[in-house]
Amino acid sequence: VQLEESGGGVVQAGGSLRLSCAASGRADSIHTTGWFRQRPGQTRETSEIVSYITWNGATSYGDSVDGRFTISRDIAKNTLYLQMNRLKPEDTAVYYCYADPQGAGGRSWGQGTQVTVSP
Repeated sequence: VQLEESGGGVVQAGGSLRLSCAASGRADSIHTTGWFRQRPGQTRETSEIVSYITWNGATSYGDSVDGRFTISRDIAKNTLYLQMNRLKPEDTAVYYCYADPQGAGGRSWGQGTQVTVSP
C-alpha cells in the first residue's frame, strides 16, 4: 500500500486544518489506518499515536486530541481524513499516515505532512 498525505500548513492557534491520506495499491487489504505525529526532537519510533480507524469503523483517539480531532474515511476514494479543530501550538508536528494490512505484512507509512500552529 502506498500512502500520500496532504493538507498540512501553518495556522494560528484556535484554527482548523484537514489532513488527507490517499491510499493506492492494495488499499482493500488495509485492516487499520490512522495518524501518528512526530514533534521536534522525537523519532518516528517515539512519536505519538493521534488516532486510528479499523476496518469495521471503530475509532480511537489520543488523550491530547480527543474532542478536538476527528478521523474519517471515504472508502470509495481510498482516502483517510483527519479534521483538526481548536488547534494548539503543541499540535505542531509532522503528521504521518499509516496503514496496517489484514494478515501478514508490514506497516505502510506516508511521507509526512508538516503542521505548524502559531500562538
